This record gives sequence, structure tokens and C-alpha cells, in this order.
Amino acid sequence: MTNDLMGIVILISGRGSNMQAIVEAAKQKKIPVSVRAVISNDPNAAGLVYARENGIEAYALDHHQFDSREAFDLELTRLIDQHHPELVVLAGFMRILGKDFVDHYAGRLINIHPALLPAFPGLNTHERAIAAGAARHGATVHFVTHDVDVGPIIIQAAVNVAGDDTADQLAKRVLEQEHRIYPKAVGWFAENRLSVVDGKVLIDGRQVDEQGLENS
Repeated sequence: MTNDLMGIVILISGRGSNMQAIVEAAKQKKIPVSVRAVISNDPNAAGLVYARENGIEAYALDHHQFDSREAFDLELTRLIDQHHPELVVLAGFMRILGKDFVDHYAGRLINIHPALLPAFPGLNTHERAIAAGAARHGATVHFVTHDVDVGPIIIQAAVNVAGDDTADQLAKRVLEQEHRIYPKAVGWFAENRLSVVDGKVLIDGRQVDEQGLENS
């Protein structure tokens, strides 16, 4: 392992397309990170196959095998900490994590959400954006806090919503932006360019307009 690469662990629940985008950016040396492990709560997650094919340790930790959320979180923490990551990356990880887990990784736990937070937290964001008549939709990378989808925003990317958009069409365009901004955010963290002051993320000590909003 190269000493100047920051170690990360990525958590997924499905195909892990954002995980793949980060792995590819690391392989191409676009970001100074080493993906030490990929963990899924679904043993059948396709992303586990991709990780193993790329020489990354991959683990399935089936949440159905645990009697409580706390028990699952505790075992997940133990498994992550075996790899001593400096950052834990949620990439389509479809589990709400408990307070103790979030506290354990405070300041080094990030997530990507398919909406321009604070708009449309939670699920079914694309359908809700269309139903609400939103002119713009997008994706947000943020630090994870105790409340779901409300942590300090690192970067956002926006797409225009067309009048005839379906949820699938909109989701495809948003996903393209996710794949672009998530590796960028991970790279900023690895380069020690991020700080949080009064609940706002600073990049190189400066607050970026509109929480780092980038228009596609």
C-alpha cells in the first residue's frame, strides 16, 4: 500500500455505481485514495463482484442476520475498523445508521443523495421532484449527521428538469452528475481541503457559493 494514499472503506447496497466511479478515479490516480474494502448489507449486491474483480476486499454483512439495528451497526463498525480507514463513504447504502455509528465516524463519514438538499430528503426523489414541478434537480454530497440527509453540504450538481421527463430519464441524468462529483468530494477530503465551520463546509478555507453547486 502506498503511504501517501488515504484509506477509504465504501458501503453499498446494490450495484455500487458511485463506488465504481470512485474506484476508477483512484485507479487513474485522479484522487489520492486507496479503497481498502467494500461492504454491503446485501449478500447479492452486484457491486461486491465488481470490487473483487478489481482486487478490493469485499464483504457481505446481511442485516437480516442481526437481532437489532444496534447489533448490526456494532459488527459493521468492527469490520470497517479492521481496515483503519480515514474516510467512510456511503455509496447507495440503504440503511439508516444509528447514533453511535455516526458518532464513531464523525467528520469522516460522507454520503451522496439524489436531490438538491435540503429539497427532497428521503426516498423517491426523482418522482417527487417531477410531481412538485421543480425546474432543477440534482445530487448532493454531504457529511453524515444524526438526522437523515441534512448534514453539511460539500458539493452539489444540478440538472434541468424537462416538462416531459420521466423519473427514469431524470434519474439517469442525475446519476451522471453523481459519478462526477462524488470522486471530486472524496479527493478534496483526501487532500485535506475540507473543513466545517458553523455547519458550513469550507473548501480551502472559503465557502463556495450555493454550497458548491455546479451546473451541468
